[in-house]
Amino acid sequence: MIARLIVPVVLIAALASCPRQAPLIRATDAPDLETAAILRGLVRDPADRDIVGLYARDTDRVCIVRRDGGYRIGATVDYGEGQGCSAAGDASRLGDALRVRLGNDCHFDAAFDGDRITFPAVLPEACATACVRSGTLAALDAERLSESVAEAATMRNADGRAPCAGS
Repeated sequence: MIARLIVPVVLIAALASCPRQAPLIRATDAPDLETAAILRGLVRDPADRDIVGLYARDTDRVCIVRRDGGYRIGATVDYGEGQGCSAAGDASRLGDALRVRLGNDCHFDAAFDGDRITFPAVLPEACATACVRSGTLAALDAERLSESVAEAATMRNADGRAPCAGS
């Protein structure tokens, strides 16, 4: 009779001593790599970056300064030999995009990741009026060089004008 009682007690004790399985972590519980890097301070959060500054890459240049509660943007592309574009207008931030208006009918959303501005590959036809010969603002791509308002305001186009000055 004691043997009959000992066997179940031993089995229960043996099962209780087995390691428990760790709780499963669902993929939705873990942040994506970029979010994890932002949370640890390894990468700046693009949502926290001010758009003011000077951006450039090769012949593409963009300046952004504050003006009248919003932002003034200037964009220039200089291919040399009289080919290029220069435009100025207004911009506003919409999450990871900039809403850009360079004249009455030249408006579009440009990608913005906190350090880089990329214009769409296809722009409204009205944007072509800012260009001479075969110049285009389409696919303009510029990386942040400076957050300085002074540097952004003194950026010059091929004609020597400063599209972000006077703000």
